[in-house]
Amino acid sequence: MEIATILSLGFLALVIVALAKTARIVPQRSAFIIERLGKYAKTLDAGFHILIPFVDRVAYKHTLKEEAIDVPSQACVTRDNIQVVVDGVLYLQVVDPKLASYGINDYRYASMQLAQTTLRSVVGKIDLDKTFEERETINVQVVEALDEAAKPWGVKVLRYEIADIELPATILDALEKQMRAERERRAVVAQSEGEREAKINVSEGQKQETINLSEADKQRQINEAEGKAREIELIATATAEGLRRVAEAINTQGGQEAVSLRVAEQYVKEFGKLAQTNNTMILPAELSNIGSAVAAITKTLETARK
Repeated sequence: MEIATILSLGFLALVIVALAKTARIVPQRSAFIIERLGKYAKTLDAGFHILIPFVDRVAYKHTLKEEAIDVPSQACVTRDNIQVVVDGVLYLQVVDPKLASYGINDYRYASMQLAQTTLRSVVGKIDLDKTFEERETINVQVVEALDEAAKPWGVKVLRYEIADIELPATILDALEKQMRAERERRAVVAQSEGEREAKINVSEGQKQETINLSEADKQRQINEAEGKAREIELIATATAEGLRRVAEAINTQGGQEAVSLRVAEQYVKEFGKLAQTNNTMILPAELSNIGSAVAAITKTLETARK
């Protein structure tokens, strides 16, 4: 009875082991490499699969997800012989599980080593100043070189990113001094540009002020000239109008007698002023006969009227 129990338990264990080796569940975004009697048989995709017990076995398991591999820091020498320490991150993905299993022993280690050697080669072709400016170019060149080399491995290199670039202390100090000098130079240039703009603005203001003053003086002279011309015009018009009215008055009845009387009055008045302002007085020969003088002026007026 005990022997039967032991045999039953042994058979049950054998069945469990057989089932364990027969049934395989492959997770999503994964691939299993199956070998039959030590030789590649097939690749299992995600899902449930049945294998031949003790004949088939899972030789390799691969994830088809994108993997991020940290590339250790390494010393690189630039074209101008400056040593820098660079580290980065490599992103790759298995696209052919069979090649990833049999094309190379460890594609992760191989990709990491190849990334380091390629990075040293790329950095050695550029100067130190360009290593910070051309990170994108360095990343692209590393990816192109790795992707071409990784094709026989069934691996696709997606991208490479430089995480950090460390410089020697002496170079950092020199760069800091250079940056400080550059900032000071820019400050001096900016100040000089500001002063130049200020002087230009002041000169432009003075120029505009001079133009405005000259225009104002010109307009003042024009206005004064126009005022004087208008004044002369008005005086001439008034004088002409006065003379015209005097002429009309002379031609009226009694006009000549009025003129004669007015002339006589002015004659006497002006002669009186002369007598008051001078100690020596010259008397006209016809002083006793003012009427003859008035008659002479009247005759002149008649002659002018004819």
